[in-house]
Amino acid sequence: MIPEIGHFSLLIALVFAICQSVLPLIGAQKNNADLTALAKPLVYANFTLLTIAMCCLAWAFYFNDFSVTYVAMNSNSQLPWYYRLSALWGAHEGSLLLWVWILSLWTIAVAIFSRSLDDVDVARVLAVMGMIAVGFIAFVVFTSNPFERTFPNFPVDGRDLNPLLQDFGLIIHPPMLYMGYVGFSVVFAFAVAALISGKLDATWARWSRPWTLAAWGFLTMGITLGSWWAYYELGWGGWWFWDPVENASFMPWLAGTALIHSLAVTEKRGAFKSWTVLLAISAFSLSLLGTFLVRSGILVSVHAFASDPTRGLFILIYLLIVIGGALTLYAMRASTVVSTHRYKWFSREVLLFINNVLLVVALVVVLLGTLLPLVHKEIGLGSISIGAPFFNQISSIWFIPFSIVLGISPFIRWKQDKLSRHFKTLMIGGVLTVLLSLTFYLALAIDNLLTLTGIVLASWIICLTVLEVIKNQSLKKLTLSHWGMVFGHLGFAVLVIGIAVTQFASVEQNVRMHPGESVKIYDYQFKFESIDLVKGPNYSAYMGEFEVYQGDKQVHLHAEKRYYNVQSNVMTEAGIDAGLWRDLYVALGESLDDGSWAVSVFVKPFVRWIWLGGILMVVAGGLCIADPRYRSILAAKLKPQNGRG
Repeated sequence: MIPEIGHFSLLIALVFAICQSVLPLIGAQKNNADLTALAKPLVYANFTLLTIAMCCLAWAFYFNDFSVTYVAMNSNSQLPWYYRLSALWGAHEGSLLLWVWILSLWTIAVAIFSRSLDDVDVARVLAVMGMIAVGFIAFVVFTSNPFERTFPNFPVDGRDLNPLLQDFGLIIHPPMLYMGYVGFSVVFAFAVAALISGKLDATWARWSRPWTLAAWGFLTMGITLGSWWAYYELGWGGWWFWDPVENASFMPWLAGTALIHSLAVTEKRGAFKSWTVLLAISAFSLSLLGTFLVRSGILVSVHAFASDPTRGLFILIYLLIVIGGALTLYAMRASTVVSTHRYKWFSREVLLFINNVLLVVALVVVLLGTLLPLVHKEIGLGSISIGAPFFNQISSIWFIPFSIVLGISPFIRWKQDKLSRHFKTLMIGGVLTVLLSLTFYLALAIDNLLTLTGIVLASWIICLTVLEVIKNQSLKKLTLSHWGMVFGHLGFAVLVIGIAVTQFASVEQNVRMHPGESVKIYDYQFKFESIDLVKGPNYSAYMGEFEVYQGDKQVHLHAEKRYYNVQSNVMTEAGIDAGLWRDLYVALGESLDDGSWAVSVFVKPFVRWIWLGGILMVVAGGLCIADPRYRSILAAKLKPQNGRG
């Protein structure tokens, strides 16, 4: 009965979403206050119904209702309760329900926190978000119903959750990533609503900016968690593979990063309106593209849901409608998004424009590198491979001008400035960059040109960012938004140092070891102590015990080779000793005929800096959102501001 309640709630939610997408928009266009006022009640009702649906599916998982097909396919009575609950979004149908519920969560947030905006403007935004909800709820109801029954012959037990997903990462990574993906729907809705009304002014930009920062922050955290999860769970010691599904999350992140900078210019100077609108449309469109790639069945990935192409066709049509409709509206309103503000060639506007161009170039390269092999194969031209070497090489080239601009831009004034004003600061920054880079060079004995280049450019960003803070501290101009910029730039630099050092200074040895044998990497002695058989709640495992010696220091690691009983799958659980300066990493491979084991041993310097950089960028987004200016936004038209910000 409870699954039927969930299904019925979805059906009613679809009806309410249709009403939400139509009635408030008609009211806004005809100045009908009664219809406009329906927007928020419909949003609250939709959120309630979708929450009921989520709770019903969670109940089915928790109490092992294997008469529900989705539960039977993705759970098992031996599965720990916390994995049973997170299995809700462990496959296609449930993850789509999570997507729809998160969309309703963002929508109700807009309804609650937009009270100071004009009711007509809010109604338009909520109507656009209702249109988005209609497509996704219809997708769940008609093609991906998670409440479908197995009657009359339901199984006694389920097929179990994919062993790869039986991890803490499943509990936190998908919700965070979806919060970022779906969060860009708010920015998209604000842009489309502004195009409908023609109110593309500073008020619109200021209202869009905190929502953009929130979505970008969640997406940054989702990508960071996904990278960390892949690192410790897959057993290969890597953190990013340029997999098409990884790229699908990276592309909206690039668009969102460019959008944040573009919104700053639109808010403060009234310029870059075209950039801002197109980037808002692009960020959400790329989120939808990621959904299509994951669920279309056109690619094979450890991250992808193996769904039938019919579902992919539904999303593709929906994607074309969303993008086509938004771009058509943009073309109709082209005259309203033309910026008339003037600025000189050396100004903050120009540097942010260069910043945006570089981000879009990176986005296009990743997009083409991701889609070209898929298109090439689908049209019958055979398989081609565009892998990590291509993306790494392009990223290395792109990073040089981007870092130079990123370091300089915070110093430069809006509208017009002179390079001579900053010559002394840049010289001091250059000297500090050399000293910091030399410190890294001597400490790490770097002999790779790409690593050294990355460290030099990251040091440039760090040194100039610190100098900018020191320069402004005496003027007492360090607002929370300003600190957000500082943490964002520092986070990016820390991330780059982590990538540069880990990518080229990590050492891996794949060896055959008997218990009692040792292998040495750098000054670390890895000793294989013993191998034991252990039991888990739904698996059995061989656990290898390792001791790592460095002088008088000793570290204990244990690595597992797990056999999951229900699906007969074998998984690797790496043994990791984490540190700020290095990770020691051991992965247990296969048992060999002579009683030895295949073992992969890694020393990975500075790998934690990758995720530390991601966390700093998330903090940056939070600081910007916490700025009092965004907590007290007025609906009145805001005048463009000059000066720093």
